[in-house]
Amino acid sequence: MVNPNYQRMSDYVDIEAKNAYEMLLKKGLSPTDAFAIIKTKARDNSRTPMHWDNSRYAGFSSVKPWLMPTGQDQINIEAELQHGEIFTYYQKLIWLRKHEQLISACHIAMLWPDDPQVFAYNRSLPEQSQQLLVINNFSNQSKQLPLGPVWENRSAKVLISNYGVSLKQLPQVLSLRPYESIAVKC
Repeated sequence: MVNPNYQRMSDYVDIEAKNAYEMLLKKGLSPTDAFAIIKTKARDNSRTPMHWDNSRYAGFSSVKPWLMPTGQDQINIEAELQHGEIFTYYQKLIWLRKHEQLISACHIAMLWPDDPQVFAYNRSLPEQSQQLLVINNFSNQSKQLPLGPVWENRSAKVLISNYGVSLKQLPQVLSLRPYESIAVKC
């Protein structure tokens, strides 16, 4: 789910959001600018009812809930279960966590910690030579990531990838697409 797409302050219920809006107005911000700030920071954004289906109250209730849902016609569980990929992807992640010791019981070491675009780490166990390399591109831009001598040319098995990547060997430079995530056992 994404934040609700409220169009006016009266849609918000949180007293802190209402008070913050009034303080922003007193500081001289226009109602439009003050509302834009509230819209991005309000606690109500994380409190809207779960979107179970695309009905008026998102399948959460048959009567008006405390906070009105928005966007349930675009994002809802019923549609995800019928046509989506997110639920299946999370099922794979849960299966891996239950069945892959390198995920559930090992040491973690951060990789490329100064890269603002990439969040990466490896997981290992002292008694095993195999390691798990997890690389996430948290940007809407592609990324060329030089793997360096520690990783390049190692045999690899992709455990999960949101782009359906398959590798038999790690390259010298890994090309990551926007928002790409990959977990490789090597």
